Amino acid sequence: MSIKVNQVLDAKGLVCPMPIVRTKKAMDQLNSGEVLEIQATDKGSLADIKAWANSTGHQYLGTNEEEEVLIHYLRKADPSETKEEVDYPHVISNEELEEKIGEVGVTILDVREPAEYAFARIPQSISIPLGELEQRLGELNQQDAIYIICRTGNRSAMAAKHLTDHGFTNVINVKPGMTQWTGKVETN
Repeated sequence: MSIKVNQVLDAKGLVCPMPIVRTKKAMDQLNSGEVLEIQATDKGSLADIKAWANSTGHQYLGTNEEEEVLIHYLRKADPSETKEEVDYPHVISNEELEEKIGEVGVTILDVREPAEYAFARIPQSISIPLGELEQRLGELNQQDAIYIICRTGNRSAMAAKHLTDHGFTNVINVKPGMTQWTGKVETN
């Protein structure tokens, strides 16, 4: 299969949120209907790029993997197809989340990739990577307050919007996320 690509973005070696930040900038340079190829080594980029495309209206065409490099393809949407990208409005800080650990009716949902979760996670958090969230919604209690965390607050914002779109009403994004978490952690 050959895809006509209009621009190639090298995001190899970058981790969340940089592949998405660079993708946004590159998409701004394209005309409607043109295709961007994003080359990334961050395994989380698969879920991130799909979710970002879905949230903005751009078309996610697919991903191939070649020797540890994920090659993503996005088609730039027509202005009539795009959605305004809005940050998730319900946010708390890492320090505020730390006070909630162990409370009844509180779920801490970590949407990072399994390897990230294994190396350092908040005690009592549950792991559902962003790319698996759609299939695993049934594992979450809609009555709980769900605090979503990732590495920087970007993936968790996409996950929070997704949960809200699926009827969850008490969903809060945690920023700045695990990059600046100073509370207790568990590891494998």
